[in-house]
Amino acid sequence: MEGDKGGLSYRLKWMSNIIKHGLFWHGVRNNLAKIGIDFMPYYWVKEAISPISPPEIRGVEKDFKITTFGEAEINYIKNTIIGIEQKDLLADLKNGEICIGLKHKNEIAAYMFIKCRPFVFRKRFFDLKPTDSYLHSMYTFEAYRGKNLAPYLRYNSYNYLEKKGITNFYSISEYFNKSTIRFKKKLNSEPMKLYLSLVMFNYWTLNFILKKY
Repeated sequence: MEGDKGGLSYRLKWMSNIIKHGLFWHGVRNNLAKIGIDFMPYYWVKEAISPISPPEIRGVEKDFKITTFGEAEINYIKNTIIGIEQKDLLADLKNGEICIGLKHKNEIAAYMFIKCRPFVFRKRFFDLKPTDSYLHSMYTFEAYRGKNLAPYLRYNSYNYLEKKGITNFYSISEYFNKSTIRFKKKLNSEPMKLYLSLVMFNYWTLNFILKKY
């Protein structure tokens, strides 16, 4: 029967979508991490390496406002999104990070964070110069997905940073997260290096450079 969730055709389509979006190996990685073997290949990416056509919001409703977020918005995000309990977003804000987002009629639609100082990711040090930034934690609320908000917000974050004299935009993309890689390609982004991080039983951490581009 068409649409039968227990049928073979449904299961094959479900598996095809998982593989297509890179979620199969992402799931394998998560399951191995649960038993203490946490491996993560990831790209160090430079975004907007060439001029970009401004992304447009899809749909009729375009009443969105770009603004920086403070403690009130961060508390709302923490209390609303499942799975980010372990992230101390308020500490990020107090440590000088910038949270920039989109609101639709005073409701949060999407947000992201920006670091402008050197930082450590999985025990690897990344140096940021005064003209560098690291963009991370992009999130679009479910009610607003499919409207092209992530590229729109990202593009406007570049404009925001350029006004502060920051002209280089870097980020990290997990190797298996194909949707993130596709989203960044829309913004003329290119990988600079491919790293592998291996954490064994929350005790040993090994970092490797697999490839330079």
